[in-house]
Amino acid sequence: MSKALEGVRILDFTHVQSGPTCTQLLAWFGADVIKVERPGVGDATRGQLSDIPGADSLYFTMLNHNKRSVTLDTKKPQGREVLDRLISICDVLVENFAPGALDRMGITWEHVQAINPRMIVASVKGFGQGQYAHCKVYENVAQCAGGSASTTGFDDGPPMISGAQIGDSGTGLHLALGIVAALYQRTHSGRGQKVLAPMQDAVLNLCRVKLRDQQRLERTGTMHEYPQYPDGKFGDAVPRAGNASGGGQPGSILRCKGWEADPNAYIYFITQASAWPAICRVIGEEGWIDEEAYATPAMRLLHLKPIFDRIERWTMTLTKFEAMEILNRHDIPCGPVLSMKEIAEDPALRESGTIVEVEHPVRGSYLSVGNPIKLSASPTTVTRAPLLGEHTEQVLALLGYGADDIVALRAAQAI
Repeated sequence: MSKALEGVRILDFTHVQSGPTCTQLLAWFGADVIKVERPGVGDATRGQLSDIPGADSLYFTMLNHNKRSVTLDTKKPQGREVLDRLISICDVLVENFAPGALDRMGITWEHVQAINPRMIVASVKGFGQGQYAHCKVYENVAQCAGGSASTTGFDDGPPMISGAQIGDSGTGLHLALGIVAALYQRTHSGRGQKVLAPMQDAVLNLCRVKLRDQQRLERTGTMHEYPQYPDGKFGDAVPRAGNASGGGQPGSILRCKGWEADPNAYIYFITQASAWPAICRVIGEEGWIDEEAYATPAMRLLHLKPIFDRIERWTMTLTKFEAMEILNRHDIPCGPVLSMKEIAEDPALRESGTIVEVEHPVRGSYLSVGNPIKLSASPTTVTRAPLLGEHTEQVLALLGYGADDIVALRAAQAI
């Protein structure tokens, strides 16, 4: 069976992380992604955080699988001609340049539409309309502006940045959905449109439960599932909640056997209301099942610290995997804190294609993430990221350029 996006051609003007995340996802689903890079330079991440001299970095290779690379200098007249031909045969142009950069390059919406009225132009920007619309934004800035940092960490410490790249990769995922939606609408309208995914908006979308809590706090002055309750004080903005669950079911990260030497010997434990009797039996506190102080979820919120202290005394007698096995037998929600080493070595993640091993002609074998979205009729095959300009001649031939034309373009340093 054909790939889900087979026949869709993407003109990829993205670089670093947010845009390449988007176009890689589209490539995994079968789109022909043509990555345009500067001759002799390429995407900045090819050389960033390098671990093997002379080889493209993992930063680049893990964000550019399944793509073709062409080199093109759009400042040269010959390069602009090639670009216009590419626009004429592509379905989507994706870019994450600084605000206004595409227009300054002469690649305006009007110019694109004049060449190809069916083309979709998709952009990642730091902010949407407003006072910060012209500001450049990076991952950590997006997390701060989108509400993540102010609500992450412990209440007695500073705002914290998440280890998950919700600003860059998170925005790329949002943009990919917008592109697929625009492609679907084009089947009815016959025309392209602009798709915009501001990083601030994407982070806020992932922090929606905190916007929920802001409104609850304004109405009630307190939030019972937060660790500040009942003894602490709430201000006028949603505070940092440590490791408390955001869904109303009390949860906490607890130490397990070996925590003194292993920084990840921890388990996340949720005291779900329906599991309370099972929790009491597992930790040897059957008397708590009928004890008046613990009779209801609301009453247990008043005693969360001693409850979790007692549960932790039990988890510390077991490894996180032993605790996980016991708790799952009783349908008690929990999850181990997995290190990147443990994730990389997990055979189940290899089997599912969530972790893949890729062969590269320069750097050799390396691990990468695979497609996180699984389609039953269109499995993803992950192929290596392209070398700089590897497919330039191939794509030029697709555009109708002959051997002499390619020689002339090289002489003009347009490719």
